[in-house]
Amino acid sequence: MTLAPGIRLGPYEIVSPLGAGGMGEVWRAKDTRLERDVAIKILPGDFASSPQFKARFKREAKTISQLNHPNVCTLFDVGHHEGLDFLVMELIEGESLAERLLKGRLPLELVLRHGTEIASALDAAHKQGIVHRDLKPGNVMLTKSGAKLLDFGLAKSGPLLSSTSSVSHLDDSPTAHRPLTEQGTILGTFQYMAPEQLEGMEADARTDIFALGAVLYEMATGRRAFQGK
Repeated sequence: MTLAPGIRLGPYEIVSPLGAGGMGEVWRAKDTRLERDVAIKILPGDFASSPQFKARFKREAKTISQLNHPNVCTLFDVGHHEGLDFLVMELIEGESLAERLLKGRLPLELVLRHGTEIASALDAAHKQGIVHRDLKPGNVMLTKSGAKLLDFGLAKSGPLLSSTSSVSHLDDSPTAHRPLTEQGTILGTFQYMAPEQLEGMEADARTDIFALGAVLYEMATGRRAFQGK
């Protein structure tokens, strides 16, 4: 099924494309029941046939649904229509941090404000046992009410760094944290990756903190902390 303006996915009427990423296309749509604008994320057809990517897509839905925080994008609904799996999320008006950084560094006041908001969103995720694994300027939206963390497509539930610096799990059953990628697979955006990600090792909360440091550096200076290709 090819999407275009006017096509309906159940009660949702497609309006226009918003963008695309590694884990799906995002469209602006109208919820005809509640008369509100929403964002719909579609799992691409070539991924929909992969059990691994379908599992990751469903995991994103479950991940976002666990988070109720003003600086995290809100999930409204999940659906399946004529072979398409999709998520229905709040439509966030504003510009991405990546777009803002094209204009140069942020004033210190905004670095502190938005940095605190992003850190607060990550803290909420970590307390739920969720590691984002792909924090970067493109996954942060700047709105009138503050920064919003997006795109949990690479997120995982697993080991976190506790206050006593020991590794703990939400569920210790043998299959609870089985990875959806083979050992050694590298996921994320490499300019913001912690060393353990680049080495294909397991990520925990410290991985997100490393990426946050890189993002804060870029916000304050207007250039990436790591420029390598």
